Amino acid sequence: MFRQSPMNLFFFEARVWYIGAIEPVRPRQNKRLQPENTMGLYHRFILPALMHRVCAHNDITGQRKKIVPLARGRVLEIGIGSGLNLPFYHPRLVECLWGIDPCRTLMARIPPARAGFPIHLVEGSGEQIPLDTHTADTIVVTYTLCSIPDIRQALAEMRRVLKPSGTLLFCEHGRAPDMGISRWQDRLTPLWKPVSGGCHLNRPMAALIRNSGFTIQDIEAGYVSPVRISGFHYRGTAVTR
Repeated sequence: MFRQSPMNLFFFEARVWYIGAIEPVRPRQNKRLQPENTMGLYHRFILPALMHRVCAHNDITGQRKKIVPLARGRVLEIGIGSGLNLPFYHPRLVECLWGIDPCRTLMARIPPARAGFPIHLVEGSGEQIPLDTHTADTIVVTYTLCSIPDIRQALAEMRRVLKPSGTLLFCEHGRAPDMGISRWQDRLTPLWKPVSGGCHLNRPMAALIRNSGFTIQDIEAGYVSPVRISGFHYRGTAVTR
């Protein structure tokens, strides 16, 4: 168990670049801030900043530190975001890293490459990964499965891209085992998704992974935050079957 402590369409156009050559974000030329345009600004500029801050929380960082160093060889990270996992990869163990994320604003926060291995960034979603079958030795997904619209399609794509000998490393928050908490997760998720980038509070992560053709080899699950609505986390490793 975790110790107690305080606490995502296929891309319209896949654009691949190396770190240090990220295209600047071009804001929309809106003359009026209609409600839908206001939400567009929120999702484009405000939400990425909030996501970066939340995902950099000490408790979440602590979980990243436990799973990311297990990555080996050619690594694919789903939902690389602002690159919060990058400090925890071992340069001697990682041959190269592909990072995919739909939010260019978040990826623009990734600092110039100092990782010790090539990093390739792709603007897109895990629902259709632009890599050949059996390419990756390791797939890393941390705090991302909650917000991918079609999670089953994304997991199927991960299974396709992962080598038969490869490993899926996951660390996610999701559905709590306590009925009182899970009921509130079900009630709040429809309200939470529009303001949180599509985050689902109530996804049963372990079951979803198992039902997508993976065998979980190791898993730890428990509350890592006193805010139990979002505090039940799953961390572990899985292989294809």
